Amino acid sequence: MKHVVSAMLIVVGVIHLIPVTGVLGGERLAALYGLRFDEPNLAILMRHRAVLFGLLGAFMVFAAFRPALQPLAFVGGFVSVVSFLWLAWSVGGYNAEVNRVFVADLVALGCLVVGAALSATLSLKTR
Repeated sequence: MKHVVSAMLIVVGVIHLIPVTGVLGGERLAALYGLRFDEPNLAILMRHRAVLFGLLGAFMVFAAFRPALQPLAFVGGFVSVVSFLWLAWSVGGYNAEVNRVFVADLVALGCLVVGAALSATLSLKTR
């Protein structure tokens, strides 16, 4: 079961690493989100967002191999995924590319639920 917990963190980590390519510039961001990022301030903010997603994704993959860090990785993953899903659902009207992110985050949420539940089960068994 501990391998499944690690696998779930790796999947969610990889999902969070995909947007890192946005740090390369507006063209890559446009491909990811189906929007134009010609305005410099928006491009800076979105490229910085890509860096932060990279940090979270890398941490989750790292935590997959460090059980002591896994609870923190699950918390970070849940905050990231649930906040995006809630924002997208509450605002609505998003394009096909953002819908693709929404679906990816639904997959990530499923992995987080499975991984956290198994992690909690393992934790209870070792007490």
